Amino acid sequence: MSIFSRMTDIINSNINALLDKAEDPEKMVRLIIQEMEEALVEVRSTSARAIADRKELERRCAWQEAEAEEWERKAEIAVRKGRDDLAKGALVESNKAREACSALADELQAVEATLAKLNEDVGALQAKIKDAKARQNAIIMRGKAAQSRLGVRRTLSDHNIDDAIARFELYESKIDDLEGQIESYDMGRKTLSDEIAELESDDGVDEQLSALKARVKATDTGPVSDNQNVNH
Repeated sequence: MSIFSRMTDIINSNINALLDKAEDPEKMVRLIIQEMEEALVEVRSTSARAIADRKELERRCAWQEAEAEEWERKAEIAVRKGRDDLAKGALVESNKAREACSALADELQAVEATLAKLNEDVGALQAKIKDAKARQNAIIMRGKAAQSRLGVRRTLSDHNIDDAIARFELYESKIDDLEGQIESYDMGRKTLSDEIAELESDDGVDEQLSALKARVKATDTGPVSDNQNVNH
């Protein structure tokens, strides 16, 4: 497992802890960013060691290559002097040096591959940290909002809402009773507005009565006068 993969697991684990335990969102976000930055330091430290290993391998490979060439030079000298036995031994040593250099080249290739992967991890981590810092405030606000909602949900689940509503309705009914008692004391009592309204009503009735009397008088007077005229 690469360092970056392990770091991702750590972050995902902390996010799950944030959701499961409803911990302080601001604290958790800072912790996640801090762990990402620590992982970046670790990756860079590993890269530095890999670079040092690469340089060491390059030096050793160059030394073995130089050693192979030196043994070849010695083999040529031995051939010129007619010492084939010494030339053969020198060629054996030259081959050993080249084989060692080839093995070191394989190690060097593996280190180069590791460095390339570490370089990708550094770039990915830097991008993740930059994105996390840019989204930090939004994540904190979302976390606090979720925490508040969770608190409300827990409060609602911890209390019997039906009982609360029933108590509220009972209290409302008591208020209705009190208001009814207050209104009962006012029954039979006339306010100023009520008395003026009655006067206005009496005036209307008086006017109707006067009009009715006038019609009756007119009716009664009219026919009597006609009969008196006839008798005369």
